[in-house]
Amino acid sequence: MAISVSPPSEFQARIDALWVFPIKSCAGISVQESVLTDKGLAFDRAWMVVDADGEMVTQRELPRMALIQPELTHTELVLHAHGMKALSLTWLVSPHMDQTQVRVWDDVVPAFDMGPAASVWLTHFLGDDLGPLRLVRFDESHQRVASTKWTQGVQALNQFSDGFPVLVASAESLEELNTRLAQQGVPAVDMRRFRANVVLSGGYAHDEDRVGVMTIVTDDGTVQLNPVKPCPRCPIPNIDPDTSASTPSVNNTLQAYRQDARVNGAITFGMNNIALAGIGQVLRVGQRVSAEWVF
Repeated sequence: MAISVSPPSEFQARIDALWVFPIKSCAGISVQESVLTDKGLAFDRAWMVVDADGEMVTQRELPRMALIQPELTHTELVLHAHGMKALSLTWLVSPHMDQTQVRVWDDVVPAFDMGPAASVWLTHFLGDDLGPLRLVRFDESHQRVASTKWTQGVQALNQFSDGFPVLVASAESLEELNTRLAQQGVPAVDMRRFRANVVLSGGYAHDEDRVGVMTIVTDDGTVQLNPVKPCPRCPIPNIDPDTSASTPSVNNTLQAYRQDARVNGAITFGMNNIALAGIGQVLRVGQRVSAEWVF
């Protein structure tokens, strides 16, 4: 007699990896732990590259941004790139920094200009097709609010992210994609292409799409993250983070099985989350995650 196995009544996983992306659209930093702030993981998307008019610049316009590796020290943001001398910039806001207005998507927000040395470094490495480039830091006194249409009225803040403070994806979702790529003879890709902050493991592909509020057990209590919007994907996942070369294979493959009616048929990978509880607590690789299923 066959024994039927019931699916688990509750989603169970663990944090497999944590990523912070200090400069929007540049390389990320893999960390073992990170403080959850009211705007996402500490220092995530705190800086952004803009053109001479203050418009955001991303890998969509300049794929070589993927090759810029930020480093955070106790007091400095350090920029690294092949063939370039490392540039150290204080990340402490000072009265000497020029204030400016910049645009990130439809939001015009105040920011601090990181100075001429950063402008020269970025323009030299990325080119001057868009004119002189600048690096700016988000003004944390400003409240940039995520779309309340998706947050159900909750006032969730973020800095220079695409619109929500924490992006969650799973190792199993990436494994599913790589299985499909392998069937086409395409090499595997890694999670860097999807720029997730929290990577889960222990479930099935795209479980992150099917759960409600996620509870994460920390050393000091619990964090609650609420998945509020599937993450639509632009061409950036097609860009190789090691070479900046772009091929259509990733998005073409996702197109075959990841069109999401919740975002008008756009292809999605990962879920945008907002924090409901646990601001100030430390997320750490290995922590347990649980949630109720939402189908």
